[in-house]
Amino acid sequence: MRLSVLGACGAWPQADEACSGFLVEHDGFRLLLDLGYATLPQLLRRISADEVDAVFVSHGHPDHCADLNPLLRARALGGRTSSPLPVYALAGALDAVLALDRPGLLDDTYVLHNVVPGAPLELGPFRAETRLLPHWEPNAGIRLAADGRVLAYTGDTGPSRHVVELAREADLLLAEATYPDHVPDHSRRFLSSARTAGRQAGEAGADRLLLTHLWPGTDPQIALSTAAEVFDGTLDIAARDFTIDLA
Repeated sequence: MRLSVLGACGAWPQADEACSGFLVEHDGFRLLLDLGYATLPQLLRRISADEVDAVFVSHGHPDHCADLNPLLRARALGGRTSSPLPVYALAGALDAVLALDRPGLLDDTYVLHNVVPGAPLELGPFRAETRLLPHWEPNAGIRLAADGRVLAYTGDTGPSRHVVELAREADLLLAEATYPDHVPDHSRRFLSSARTAGRQAGEAGADRLLLTHLWPGTDPQIALSTAAEVFDGTLDIAARDFTIDLA
């Protein structure tokens, strides 16, 4: 199982960067986890739009799903014949981004599957589990397992025991860490810190923690050092072009 970071900025993309988007590959199957602002150009540096096999979107905020529109446009208007793309998301999460184009233009390019948190899910070679995690909009965290390897991804979330459940004995926890430590009162229930991510990774027994969704301008070294105070496994910051092989 391989994870490639397309982008990891929280809220909006910094110069030459992209928001949340991750390519997960296993046995030739290519799954996208989120497609935020500016992720499609990063994806197209690696593969064509027609080579994507499925998309999973954690929630409907545009820094996690806006580039689904140009991905579908590339498949619809790019001159190649491709089968409809399976797109998985919570019910209603993608209504806004799927309504950006004129009616009918993209209808044949995708098949939308409503995710039911807690229900088993098969995504190509991946056995998936999802949990509803606390955020301003409904957000689905996901656990992907294949051939004895496990990747867990939070999307955006406040502190939750369900994060620990998703990341139990995982090879990698990819965790939102918007703030290094203190989360402002207005966001405390809906966003996490590097410290929270580190604590939850430790409770879950995850081997590796990858911090993502840092607020633009955050010093990544501060986020790393804060998480390292409570997590003694392998620790990294998600950044464009960062790749991990879980082998």
